[in-house]
Amino acid sequence: MASYSVALPLELDDGDGFVMIKSIKKLIRQNLKMLLLTDPGERVMDPDFGVGLKQFLFENYGSGIESQIDSKIREQVNIYLPVISIMNIAFGIADADNNRLAFSIIYSIPNIGDRDFLEITI
Repeated sequence: MASYSVALPLELDDGDGFVMIKSIKKLIRQNLKMLLLTDPGERVMDPDFGVGLKQFLFENYGSGIESQIDSKIREQVNIYLPVISIMNIAFGIADADNNRLAFSIIYSIPNIGDRDFLEITI
């Protein structure tokens, strides 16, 4: 079976050398996760790439932070992952005392007629 990319984090595999991503759905999930966790300016030759979720970690939670994160995610997905359509972004406090924020993104992949979700805690 053809592989689309190496799976991250890297893990050794006897067959391919490293564990590979062999489905479009898994590739899109990994690309979305990388987009969310990359800080703007971190990616070489593309300083605008990335949502930069870590920058929101120590913001005051009640100051409209959810709408800022939501709009930043949607903006970045429209630019870098136009193959998906975000259906819903839901927020929840994972651990307010330790400055953690949890959210889930439900998205569709119209070209293959599938849906998926990604849960992130920062």
